[in-house]
Amino acid sequence: MEQLMKNFFLFLSKNKFLTKMAKRYGLKFGAARFVAGEAIRQAVDVIKDLNRKGLVVTIDYLGEFVDNEREANEMADNCIDAIKAIGRERLNSQLSLKMTSMGMDISDELVLNNMRRILEAAKENGVFVTIDMEDYSRCQKTIEIFKQLKSEYDNIGTVIQAYLYRTEKDMEDLNAYSPNLRLVKGAYKESPEVAFPLKKDVDDNYKKIIKMHLLNGNYTAVATHDDSMIEYTKQIVKEHNIPKDQFEFQMLYGIRPERQLELVNEGYKMRVYVPYGTDWYGYFMRRLAERPANVAFVLKGVIGK
Repeated sequence: MEQLMKNFFLFLSKNKFLTKMAKRYGLKFGAARFVAGEAIRQAVDVIKDLNRKGLVVTIDYLGEFVDNEREANEMADNCIDAIKAIGRERLNSQLSLKMTSMGMDISDELVLNNMRRILEAAKENGVFVTIDMEDYSRCQKTIEIFKQLKSEYDNIGTVIQAYLYRTEKDMEDLNAYSPNLRLVKGAYKESPEVAFPLKKDVDDNYKKIIKMHLLNGNYTAVATHDDSMIEYTKQIVKEHNIPKDQFEFQMLYGIRPERQLELVNEGYKMRVYVPYGTDWYGYFMRRLAERPANVAFVLKGVIGK
């Protein structure tokens, strides 16, 4: 039943008609739990509150299904506005983005131009930028562009997904760049031809890449809500005397906020992934797909109990 629900919400996440309807009707039906608002000023207020609690942030201006140059340039402009807000308000925040929203599916020239504009603004404001990883069909392209930009800028990282068979090889290849990587299990529906279908195999590979990246001496963001993975990370850093400034934990805004504060109180860096914007629908559907408890929360909000 849980897998059926997951597949159902992942299917809905790619529906362009529902995406347009969601933009029209705003943050309703529980989405506000996971999205910090539609405008940067709302996100700034959320980040300030999180910073006051000792949490650091990465902010993401949401956008999917960008298929023309005008929209891609507008998305990049919004990212630059977010960077300037981080600098102006002195927020303890980074920026995350999807390269499809910067025009990656349209042309290399467009996406690279937008990424360089963003990275220049980020360098001026002391902001680190993480390129989110998307579905398998875009994995290779994302890594290629990351390598190119990493040779030009220091303030850039990307994401590696544990559920893909190719992941260990990708990490070996990227190690030459001393990359700052966010390690995740993976949130897209992929074929068993390219991804581990069983949770146990994904978990085992996730542990493998956490250990691998830490022992390579690279900065490691362990992005998980899974207590067993958090405890595994703590165990590895203790066994190998890895300093606390070489890694951090990351969780999504609105999910396990109490656990986030516990990690802060234990002395760990805890970064919250804070999305905002009008194009929230696909992101919201993937959050519902990940945990049945999220669906229950939303239904409770809709019926008003």
